[in-house]
Amino acid sequence: MSTSKTKDKYQIAVIPGDGIGKEVMEATISVLDELDIGFDYIYGEAGDECGEKNGNPLPKETLDIIRKADACLFGAAGETAADVIVKIRQEMKMYANLRPVKTYPNTNALFDDVDFMIVRENTEGLYIAGEEELTEDGAIAKRIITRKAEERIIDYAFNYAKENNKSKVTAVHKANVLKKSDGLFKEVFYEVAERYPEIETEDFYVDATAMYLITQPQSFEVIVTTNLFGDILSDEGAGLVGGLGVIPSANIGENGALFEPVHGSAPDIAGEGKANPIAMMLSAIMMLRYIGENEEAERFDAAILKVLNEGKTLTRDLGGSASTMEVAEAIKNYL
Repeated sequence: MSTSKTKDKYQIAVIPGDGIGKEVMEATISVLDELDIGFDYIYGEAGDECGEKNGNPLPKETLDIIRKADACLFGAAGETAADVIVKIRQEMKMYANLRPVKTYPNTNALFDDVDFMIVRENTEGLYIAGEEELTEDGAIAKRIITRKAEERIIDYAFNYAKENNKSKVTAVHKANVLKKSDGLFKEVFYEVAERYPEIETEDFYVDATAMYLITQPQSFEVIVTTNLFGDILSDEGAGLVGGLGVIPSANIGENGALFEPVHGSAPDIAGEGKANPIAMMLSAIMMLRYIGENEEAERFDAAILKVLNEGKTLTRDLGGSASTMEVAEAIKNYL
């Protein structure tokens, strides 16, 4: 999960998007600028406001910016999220969606020792644009599962486990009901597992997994699953560790990578300076690791940890009263 080497200046596509996306992006960029790395930020538009202004929530110019960049930071999209984020993933063949679920201090987490990664297939399943239609009786959605895409994501999960000293990979599916589509997913999982004999394997039905995430989340290390299941379990994971304000994500693919917080545009608090920037900052840390800047990623992460441990500069969702930029300033002080 990295580019080939470090370099003097990185070209970073920056898409603030809608609502609090702009605020958390501003806070995150202010911290990135304090690191010992050179960045050139190329800003692009996408989202609801862009659609209202330009008639297209994801202009070609924005896609071109993302294509040319070393990585992309994305803030949040509102109602046009499916037309923006899903399209970017498909256009850029970003097949792996990584969603870490990790406990940080003073975040209202339900457990203090949770640390696992959800690896979600990003290009097929129920989320393919155009595979849904209205009928006389209601509506039909087509769920597409291919051997190629599932083998690719499952291999990515095992390789991630190997590179990050994880000892177990868990497949999540519903093969007892979806016998052909999820049956294929389960079959491919155990085929790929044979290439990684040193890694323990297990598989659970998605409904059982939803329960185990509440009753025994410490037992998970790497979860690999299909698109819809991964989306749902990720938000459940967020509930374990303090909410969407502390959950980052990465979209990794053949032609680039995009990093974004899992939360949405939160129009109810947009413009009020109340948004928690931690998820966006943790997404930026994932970006730093992707481009090979591991030392600066650790510095950034350590500064966040100090601020959270101190517990004096927390946003409202974590029980504090600090503003978005006050959190950023506190983190910069520790850098």
